[in-house]
Amino acid sequence: MTAAFQASLLGLDDELAIGALGATVRRTHLDHGAWIDVRPGWLAGADTLYERLAAAVPWRAERRRMYDRVVDVPRLLKFYDEGETLPDPVLDDARRALDAHYEEELGEPFRTAGLCFYRDGRDSVAWHGDTIGRGSTEDTMVAILSVGSPRPLLLRPRGGGQSIRRDLGHGDLIVMGGSCQRTWEHAIPKTARPAGPRISIQFRPRGVR
Repeated sequence: MTAAFQASLLGLDDELAIGALGATVRRTHLDHGAWIDVRPGWLAGADTLYERLAAAVPWRAERRRMYDRVVDVPRLLKFYDEGETLPDPVLDDARRALDAHYEEELGEPFRTAGLCFYRDGRDSVAWHGDTIGRGSTEDTMVAILSVGSPRPLLLRPRGGGQSIRRDLGHGDLIVMGGSCQRTWEHAIPKTARPAGPRISIQFRPRGVR
C-alpha cells in the first residue's frame, strides 16, 4: 500500500516559482451555485517544496471522537492561523497570487493555511464540507495547492450523487468556490493501490474551517 515518493519530471527544477493564473485557470460550474477552478502545475519546483515541508513542518497526529470511540485521524496536520509565519516563503507568494486573482470575486483576502500530510494510501479524509464557521451559511472559497504524489480529490453533491474526480499533486491548484462548501462535499479516499506521499496546503478566508 505504501509507495516511496517519486518526483515528477516537471518538478525536478529546484527553483520554486508560482505561475500565472488568469486565463490558465479552468472553471467548472457545478449545481446549486458551486464551482471549481483547476490550474495544473501552478507551482514550478513543487517537489522541492514537498521535501522542505515534509522535513520542516512540525506535523501533529490527532485523535478525534467518532460516535462511541476515539480514533486516530488518518493524516498528519498543521494549521497556521492569521499572523503566524508560514513554513516556506513560497507559500506567502502563493497566497499573494491568490489574493490578486480572487479578491475582487471573493471580497476579502485568504488569511489562514491548513496543511495535511497524506503519507500513503491508508491516509485519507472522509466526505465533508468546510462548514465550521461562515462556510455553513455563506459563499466562500477554499484554495488547495498540492505537492508530492498525485491523489484523487472527489467531489459530490451533499446528500449523495455522482462524484467528480480530480487527481492533484506536483504543484496543482484547485479552488472550490461559490456554495461548494455547503452544497457539495469533497474527500480523499483510502486506496489499496501503492500511493506515494502528498501534502496539501489549504488557503482559507477568515472564519472558514
